[in-house]
Amino acid sequence: MKIDSHQHFWKYSVEEYGWIDDDMKSIRRDFLPEDLEKETRSVGIDGVVSVQARQTVAETECLLDFSQKHDFIKGVVGWVPLISSDVWECLSGLMSFPKLKSVRHVVQGEPDNDFILRNDFNEGISALREFGLAYDILILEKHLPQTIKFVDMHPDQIFILDHIAKPRIKENILEPWRKNIMALSERKNVYCKVSGMVTEADYGKWTEDQLRPYFETVLEAFGPERLMFGSDWPVCTVACEYRRWLGTVREFISNLSSSEQYAIFGGNAVRAYNLTI
Repeated sequence: MKIDSHQHFWKYSVEEYGWIDDDMKSIRRDFLPEDLEKETRSVGIDGVVSVQARQTVAETECLLDFSQKHDFIKGVVGWVPLISSDVWECLSGLMSFPKLKSVRHVVQGEPDNDFILRNDFNEGISALREFGLAYDILILEKHLPQTIKFVDMHPDQIFILDHIAKPRIKENILEPWRKNIMALSERKNVYCKVSGMVTEADYGKWTEDQLRPYFETVLEAFGPERLMFGSDWPVCTVACEYRRWLGTVREFISNLSSSEQYAIFGGNAVRAYNLTI
């Protein structure tokens, strides 16, 4: 089974999706399961993992409701108030939905660069293992040093790094991102999504050759056994169509064995998220 480990749904409003700026105006509209299912079927993707795009429990519940109605949604990465004393109660209420597989917080948007090291945030993270949930790490490359310390605080927690930590692809800058990614990858409880790369480059001018050093870095760092394909649909569409990104990743991994390619296109997501397929 081929799995897209990272995509979003939303009913668009200016108030709730203010991060969609003028350069991304093409995605200022609704994106719902029916839209994506047509897209995935046309390219041979069998299932997806739906990821939060707003920091509300209501959105988490909406994604879980979608997952009950659409079998191709194999898992949900939701949001819960990790820094709140109510996090245990909130998680307990959501665990009636078997497709809740992970939690994410938009750390990249926090004004405090050390947010990920806050005591209350880490108390919330400690709750996730009790519920059998992974945690998706959404950061910018500048947060990698703090993220390494953060991961070391939770050696038994499964982490999935989103969008290869958003390196400065548009500027063709590899360091210190490369050094820090290599260090993070030494933590064997961390997986990495090959996603979000085209939107860290120039939307209209990116090339496979420009992206290749960044892909080769995460392949060297995490190996094919801890990388997973993600589209970041519909965000990716401001820079390329779904089919093109899928083809780009297929080209990047074309020299790997069939079992390694299977791992990146499904097996690793199934394992990291404990998906039922």
